[in-house]
Amino acid sequence: MTDHSDPPLSKPEQFKALAHPLRQRMLFVLGEREETVSRLATILETHKGNIAHHLKVLVAAGMVEQAGSRKVRGGTEYYYRRSIGHVAIEEARPGPAEAMLRAVSTEFTEAPGDPLLAVRHLRLTEAQARRLHDELFALAYEAEEAEEGEARYGILVGLYRRPSMPEPE
Repeated sequence: MTDHSDPPLSKPEQFKALAHPLRQRMLFVLGEREETVSRLATILETHKGNIAHHLKVLVAAGMVEQAGSRKVRGGTEYYYRRSIGHVAIEEARPGPAEAMLRAVSTEFTEAPGDPLLAVRHLRLTEAQARRLHDELFALAYEAEEAEEGEARYGILVGLYRRPSMPEPE
């Protein structure tokens, strides 16, 4: 999904849903394509019961929805998709932020090629920080995507003001 007009996440059930790294990874997968419980279990290397439990949490939070079904060997297989365009946490909440960073860390450490992760601390004026915020937002949400079939890349963008440090005595 490429709709970036969604409001930032704000409901308590959404923050609860983001508090587990497996649910984060499920949102990553379901943002690319519709999947079944069985396929998600295979992709994420966990048990179907585990996936089913976490899907219920994501559905209840309004972040995932059922996308259809099909009959298979006397049963019904359900497909799920992400129902939010993007995941943005604008409030500093430790649980969801930590879960998101753990999920990204898992993807990052398994990434082929030469992934880039850099942390830099800068002294900025409020105007400089606002301009950098806007530039990073544009980079993250306005980057042109290639056609279907090309490799998918993840981008993690963050800008935060560091907590005040006490001056040395």
